[in-house]
This record gives sequence, C-alpha cells and structure tokens, in this order.
Amino acid sequence: MTKKRLLLVEDDELLASLLNFRLTKGGYDVRISRDGRAVKEALAKEIPDIIVSDIMMPYFSGMELIGFVRNDLQSSVPIIIISSAGNEENVLNAFEIGANDFIPKPVSPSELLIRVARLMK
Repeated sequence: MTKKRLLLVEDDELLASLLNFRLTKGGYDVRISRDGRAVKEALAKEIPDIIVSDIMMPYFSGMELIGFVRNDLQSSVPIIIISSAGNEENVLNAFEIGANDFIPKPVSPSELLIRVARLMK
C-alpha cells in the first residue's frame, strides 16, 4: 500500500519538524514547504493527497494558497489550515474560500493526525 502524500506548509522550523515527525510516524509521506514560493513549485510538480498549511508565511499566505489550489489548479484536495490567527473572521474566511478544516495554534500533533485521517477517508 502506498503512503498518502501530505504537503506541510509551515515556516516555523521547530513546529514543521515536530509535525513532520508525528505525521511520518502516522504513515504519511510528508513534504515540507517553508514559504509561498516553495509551495507553488511543489504544487506545480505534484498535487498531494492533502495539504496542511499555516496562514501567515512569507511570499504567499495560507489564504492565497487556498485560492490558488481551488481556482488556479482546480483541485479539491483537502486543505487543513493551522494558525495562531484563529479569530472568527480568519476561520470563517478560510472556510468560505475552500478550507476543509481549521486548527488553532498551538496545534496538538496527535489531533492533527486524527483530523488528517478523517479527511483522507
């Protein structure tokens, strides 16, 4: 059985490493992009099975990423947003433009793993 491909978009190196460890241990093939330029390059090569993205990152926000995936790439790949900017306006905006889930930071790696698995079914 092939592993599900997960694109993790997070500019915080420590958090990215922690989530990468937990998601890899959970059976996912994780690719990490640290900013908007890297994520566009990654998506040009391959659409993953699921995307987990921060909102605030250099060059290209998580909100812009959702729009790019939904409109430019015409993809329905599940997108989970993780953000410290978890105010109601950001959460509602993320869902309106096509996010499938929103998890406020600090994010529990175990909770993220459960939510990823739920969306992968």
